[in-house]
Amino acid sequence: MVYKDMQFLQSICKSNPDFVNLLRSPVVKSDKKDAIITAIAKDRISKMTLTFTKLLTDKGREEDLPEIINAFITQYNEIHSIQKVKLTTAVPVSDDVKNSLLDKVKKSTGFDKVEMEAVVNPNIIGGFILEYNNNLVDASVSRDLKDISKQFRENVYVRNIR
Repeated sequence: MVYKDMQFLQSICKSNPDFVNLLRSPVVKSDKKDAIITAIAKDRISKMTLTFTKLLTDKGREEDLPEIINAFITQYNEIHSIQKVKLTTAVPVSDDVKNSLLDKVKKSTGFDKVEMEAVVNPNIIGGFILEYNNNLVDASVSRDLKDISKQFRENVYVRNIR
């Protein structure tokens, strides 16, 4: 229950930088910050989590909420052996593609529980980037173009002809 609450709060922090800036603002008083957090999350998170956020604002520690959320989720995942996988694509992908990729990751790594985060980054042009457990699989078009550009700059073929 608290884990889902923290995931919800994390999604708010990631999707809305103004919310994080509000939490860190010295101009806005703690009681206003508490009222805003309560208004955003009142019916969406448990009473225990809401009480925790109130405690943070009462103690003047609301600026640390994003880091506390991230630390909680990291610890929860570690305790429950949940592996985080980040998939970056140039365009949104369907759930079938995500599930297929998730199955391949589970088979190749031996992970039992995997949680996938899908990110869209048009700068990779095409393909995908997969990050898990300090591993990186970069099968993006932008990576291929960088590799080709590097080969042309080094010009290894001309040296071999001489």
